[in-house]
Amino acid sequence: MKKIVLTAVILIVAVLLSGCSKGKRFTLYTWDEMFPHEILQGFEKEMNVKINYINFDTNETMLARLQAAKGGSYDLVIADDYILEIVIAEGLAQSLDKSKIPNYTNINPIYQKQFYDSGDAYTIPYGAGVQTIVYDPRRVNINISGYADLWDPSLKNSVGIIGNFRVINGMALKVLGKTYNTNDLELIRSAGDLLVKLAPNIRMIRDDQLEDELLAGEVSVAVMYTSQVTMAKLADPELEVVFPKEGIGFGIMAGFIPSKAPNPDIAHAFLNYILDARRGAECFEYLGYYCTYSASDGFIDTEYKEFLTLPSGFNNRMEMIRNVSPEAEEEHNLVWTLFKTAAGQ
Repeated sequence: MKKIVLTAVILIVAVLLSGCSKGKRFTLYTWDEMFPHEILQGFEKEMNVKINYINFDTNETMLARLQAAKGGSYDLVIADDYILEIVIAEGLAQSLDKSKIPNYTNINPIYQKQFYDSGDAYTIPYGAGVQTIVYDPRRVNINISGYADLWDPSLKNSVGIIGNFRVINGMALKVLGKTYNTNDLELIRSAGDLLVKLAPNIRMIRDDQLEDELLAGEVSVAVMYTSQVTMAKLADPELEVVFPKEGIGFGIMAGFIPSKAPNPDIAHAFLNYILDARRGAECFEYLGYYCTYSASDGFIDTEYKEFLTLPSGFNNRMEMIRNVSPEAEEEHNLVWTLFKTAAGQ
């Protein structure tokens, strides 16, 4: 019996020591491919942790899972601005302890004090961007200066767009001279009617790697995210980038620590780690979105500089997409479904 007990004790100690040697498990919940592997591996080595990287496909998926977990399960989440407003309002994010984030001063103030976190109590910005039009002038016979040009008959079956329904519905609202964030159901329906007229020009609707389709010649014009524009222009400098004259949709991604995160200290350490000026530059070169850390600007390679900086002179033409009423959200979904059907998607 003593031998059995001793053996059991040895096994338990061995398991515990094995667990310690592997370090704690840090669960990072965000979209796919948000960080260079070198950054993740470097943090694991420095902190003796194992990163459990989990992806979500939409902000709404993230919110539903975080709600189900009652603010637990995940140590750090990076998601979009409008969904952060809901997360914070529902008490699913905890206040940051900035004493544990000495690199906090590296953040560019332009990206702080936003509607979703006006006091900068809960979030750290990690990338920003605008929705722009990119086209191949060798395959397009018109000058494109705004969203309205996408309706030109010469572009039949040659336009690619991202699959974010608020962005694309908002594009039609902008053509009508309206805000992205209207709660007027009639206006949303009018935008939907306008989108149906665009349907013959739509070749594809896809969120992922739309830039590859533009580079391959599958589409000659595309409405894309900043990261996609960056990759497309780096691959083919002859492409033209258009900041639409009707106005520009502007968005920020930000990280937050869930209210019941299992390892909040590690989450604070990770935020501080990526806020380092050199590491931040490495992250943004990889990510392709606007750099949100002022301290990183000087470390960004010349090749990337023009793509990772918010264009000047557009501040009065930019608008962030925000949460609208449930009725307006429902109407947007209906409009989007009708448009996709008309476009054969």
